[in-house]
Amino acid sequence: MTTAGRPHRPHHPHRHRIPRLAAALLAAATGLAVLTACGSGSDSDSGAGPAAKSVPGDGSSTAVPTRDVVSGVRADPALRAELPAAVRDSGTLSLGTVQAVGTSGLPHAGQAPDGSTVGLDVDLRDAVAKVLGVSWKVDYGTFPTIIPGVQNGRFDVGQANFGVTAAREKVVDFATYLDDGQAFLGGRDTTIPSVGKLTDLCGLTVATSPGSTFQQILTSGAAECAAVGRKPYRVRYFTDTAPIFLGLANGTVDVYFGPTLGLKYDAAHIAGTKFLGQISTTPVGFVTRKGSPLGKALSDAVNKLIADGTYKQIFAKWGVPGTGIPTSRLNPPATF
Repeated sequence: MTTAGRPHRPHHPHRHRIPRLAAALLAAATGLAVLTACGSGSDSDSGAGPAAKSVPGDGSSTAVPTRDVVSGVRADPALRAELPAAVRDSGTLSLGTVQAVGTSGLPHAGQAPDGSTVGLDVDLRDAVAKVLGVSWKVDYGTFPTIIPGVQNGRFDVGQANFGVTAAREKVVDFATYLDDGQAFLGGRDTTIPSVGKLTDLCGLTVATSPGSTFQQILTSGAAECAAVGRKPYRVRYFTDTAPIFLGLANGTVDVYFGPTLGLKYDAAHIAGTKFLGQISTTPVGFVTRKGSPLGKALSDAVNKLIADGTYKQIFAKWGVPGTGIPTSRLNPPATF
């Protein structure tokens, strides 16, 4: 994954007039779209009440789900006992994460109309804290600073849609809480119907974020098009995804390569976009210091939520039911 799933999309002025579709895409991508009330439908697999409805690709729903699926979670004394005594005494854990802006980071994290931070990752971490009988002291950083911050003790735990990689597992531990993937999003005029392998991208312009597993995949596969006698794909790197959505609208970008859950959410909420498929998956987890007992406690708390059904309700609330994991693991084998 990227350092923070999908980078935030702050507003950027443009010198030239933006076509109507591009303007609409940019507004949605920067979280400036009008937030509407939640739909009247319900999650059939949770029985937990109404959730925001959406129709893939029509951009009809920008609602932020508000259903409470966390407050009923109770502390588990046995799991709380796994925490270090200092944490039990203080009742808090410091969390390093990336500050959510607007709705661009959903379903992982974003802002509700009242400015509060919401999202799938937020509900999961809050539920985990309740199981452990502690509260989070949230501190914000950037992706490059969070893992070093965990290593040097600034943060007890890091969370920013961090994918498990071999390089990261050498310096920190992972307690997994979901699987995300490496997927593709196209614009309305993208010529290919789907992407199942890198050679489907030959001759196209692909946008992604630097310093990510997406860059690693595209770089390692750069010779595949030439091997099958086709033009190579061109890669453009953006630290802000607003220009990517603008590029999809005006044709300067053919495909956006990013995290599966985020791109599925975008396809359902941003007009003129379409989900093109996924080529791989990566476990995502909380990050703790190497050898810290916090890793096992966090993993056990996630498994408690899976067992009691809270985990399923959280995923259903955010419109991605069926995409969770059956079991949280501590330091699973890396896929990259």
